[in-house]
Amino acid sequence: MNRPNRLKRGVLSAILAGVAITGVVEAKQLSYATGYSPGSIGAKAAEVFAKDVETHSGGELTAKVYAQSLLGFSEIPPGIRDGMADSGLVLTPYFPSDFPSTNLATELTMLIEMVDAPTENVGLAFAGAMAEYVFFNCPSCVTEYKQQNQLFLGGGGTSSYFLICNKPVSTLEDIKGKRLRIGGAQWARWADEVGATAVSIPQHETYEALSQGVVDCSVHSAPELTIVKLMEVTSDMTPNMPGGVFSGVANNINADVWKSLKPSERRTMLHASAAHASALSWGYAQAAVENMKTAEEQGINVHEAGASLVKVTREFIEQDLKAIASKYADNHGLTSSTQLVESFRSLLTKWVTLVKDVDSSEELTQIYWDEVYSKVDVESYGQ
Repeated sequence: MNRPNRLKRGVLSAILAGVAITGVVEAKQLSYATGYSPGSIGAKAAEVFAKDVETHSGGELTAKVYAQSLLGFSEIPPGIRDGMADSGLVLTPYFPSDFPSTNLATELTMLIEMVDAPTENVGLAFAGAMAEYVFFNCPSCVTEYKQQNQLFLGGGGTSSYFLICNKPVSTLEDIKGKRLRIGGAQWARWADEVGATAVSIPQHETYEALSQGVVDCSVHSAPELTIVKLMEVTSDMTPNMPGGVFSGVANNINADVWKSLKPSERRTMLHASAAHASALSWGYAQAAVENMKTAEEQGINVHEAGASLVKVTREFIEQDLKAIASKYADNHGLTSSTQLVESFRSLLTKWVTLVKDVDSSEELTQIYWDEVYSKVDVESYGQ
C-alpha cells in the first residue's frame, strides 16, 4: 500500500522538477549589442537596460549585453536587421541614407540653446523629445526603421557640446581662422558661419590632434575630457558654445523578435528602454558636472562666450532650421520636413520644462515612462 504511494510521490516530484527545469530553460534571453566599451557610460546604461528587462518580466525575459564585442557601432544596424543581434544601440548619423527622418531631428541639436534650458539638463530634454518625436510625431521615422527590419524603442542624449581648446577662443575675433574638430553636420555649418574651419577627425584621434596643434579646439561634451583624456591637452574651454548635444541614439530591436514577444514582454522592453535612456542621459549629465569641476581645479581656464559670438550663433541657429528642412527635402525627399522641424521644436520646449527639476535617474525614468514610453500601443506598434 505504501510503496505505490511513494512511487506516485516520486513521479510527481520528478514531474514538478521537470517543470521547474523547463521553466528556466524556456526563459527568453535576448542579445543586446553596443559599440560602447566595457565600463563606459554607454555600457553601464546597457546593463541598466538588461537589469530592467529581467526585473519587469519577473525573470521570464532577460538580455545579455555585448559591449564592443558582438558588433561595433558600424555593424549594429545591419546586425539587428539580419538577426545577428536581437537588439542594440544604433547611432543613426552613421547611416544618413537609412534613417533620414530621424537624422533630421538630430541635426536640430543646437536648437536647445534657444529654449533657455539649464546646461546640465539639455541631454535629458533632448532624449525625451526625440523619443516622443519618433514614436508619435514622425510616421516616416517608424517606416524607415521597419524598412531595416527593426523598431525604435528609445533614445538618449549627451551633455552640452562646447569648445575645448589649446588656446583662448571665446570671441568672434578669436574663432576666425581656427581649426575645429567637429562631430556633426550642424556644427560644421556653424564653424563655416563664424569663420572657422571644420575638421573631421575620429574621436579617438582627437587627443593627438589637439596636443600637436592639428586643431585648435574640439567641439565635444565635458565627459570626453576624461573619456578621451582631453583634460591632459586642454588649456581653455568655452562652455555653451556652440551648444547642442549628440542625440543620434536609437535603442532598437529586430522587428521579427518584437513580433514574437507577448504584449507584456513588449511593455517590458519599452520600460527597459526608458530606463536605458535615463541612465545614458543622466550618466552624461553627471559626468559633465564632475569633469567641469575637475577641469577648473586643475587650472584649465573657463571663458564666457563673447556677446558678438553669441549673437552670430543664435542667428545661425534660426537660419539653419530652414536650411535643415530644405536639405532633407532635397536630398531625401522628405516633403514633410518643415512640419517635422516645427513639431520637434515644440516638443523640445515642452521637454525642457518637464525635466527642469529632475534630481535622479530614477525620477527621470518615471517621467520618460509616464510621458512617452507607456503610451506606445504595443499591440499595433511595429505591425
